[in-house]
Amino acid sequence: MKADIILGCQWGDEGKGRIVDLYAADYDVVARFGGGDNAGHSIVVDSQELALRIVPSAVMHPDVELFIGGGTVVNPQTLLDELGRLAAIGIDTSRVKISDRAHVVLPHHVTRDAAAERERGSGAIGTTGRGIGPAYVDRVARSGIRFADISNATLRQAQGDKGQSFDGAQDDKGVLDAARRLAPHVVDGVEYIHERLGGGKRILLEGAQGALLDVGYGTYPYVTSSHTIAGGACTGLGIGPGTIGRVIGVFKAYCTRVGAGPLPSELHDERGEQLRRQGGEFGTVTGRPRRCGWFDAVAARYAVALNGLTNAIVTKLDVLTGFERVGLVTSYRVGGRSVGFSGAGEPDLQIGVEELPGWSEPIADCRRIADLPATARAYLQRLQEVLNVPIEMVSVGRERSQLAR
Repeated sequence: MKADIILGCQWGDEGKGRIVDLYAADYDVVARFGGGDNAGHSIVVDSQELALRIVPSAVMHPDVELFIGGGTVVNPQTLLDELGRLAAIGIDTSRVKISDRAHVVLPHHVTRDAAAERERGSGAIGTTGRGIGPAYVDRVARSGIRFADISNATLRQAQGDKGQSFDGAQDDKGVLDAARRLAPHVVDGVEYIHERLGGGKRILLEGAQGALLDVGYGTYPYVTSSHTIAGGACTGLGIGPGTIGRVIGVFKAYCTRVGAGPLPSELHDERGEQLRRQGGEFGTVTGRPRRCGWFDAVAARYAVALNGLTNAIVTKLDVLTGFERVGLVTSYRVGGRSVGFSGAGEPDLQIGVEELPGWSEPIADCRRIADLPATARAYLQRLQEVLNVPIEMVSVGRERSQLAR
């Protein structure tokens, strides 16, 4: 069996969670391959809204296994709290498994995160302050603590070998105690995923954040600290590229970004405010207002190539309802010459914007793309042309069922 991937292809907040939730009905396992509790995935089913941070976005499907892979970094207390909230609404959390190779986010990581942002001053990256970056730093420096270490009887020796002094820090000790409480959820991550692949299980791999925040290929240094692109699914779960089937990219019908860093299509006028207002563009984890702009075709084409997309999904098309004209960024120029996405952060970047007719008709009840207003269909057709991959679905509202195919 092949494992399929769903991942965001902008700067995060594309609505991946509700798409994973929708597709999960056709899978046996949904596996998260990177990031930490800095990722917020929202799912709305009927009148119930779930805001997930680390648990895969298939919790509403009782027969689906939920796996947190070795490429993640996990705050044990945050995960325990999330499992508690899910159990309180009747969700069986015994289905949640954690790779023994996942790293633990400790209180000193959070402290270091905040201190680093203060030291950057006006050059602050705009992190969520949840200790994710420092946890990944320790992982690469080979001084981190994995769940495998916590379940190991020689934890004290392991800490000593890695130069840690957790026994002297009460806060860290409390988090390690929380991690031990998660022991029933911890499994050999490589064995777990390969047993299911070999057993013919249908597996869906869930990305966090967005491709343009990838630590290696995003708008560095204004990126997250993990690999958010499709290749990160292989390294984050311990599987080879030959196991990957479809790669489905999720794009918002416009662009948003939280925190600092390039957003070439950003609108600094009433149109940007209208996008934020109509789209409810505030961070799931932080509550911070998101910066808003038109769909960026230059960035989108880069994301298609970077991830080897086979299909695309466009979310929040309904947010564009009421705009007389809808913009689409089609080119970047620096110093009079055409450049690709690598020029996104250049101070003298100029963008080319194509304007298309908007629509005023409400589209929340449309369930077929063919039923959308003509101008909305024309906009989608233009997006498909610039992406050069099929758009197989469009969301027209927040609720799970508000999708047009």
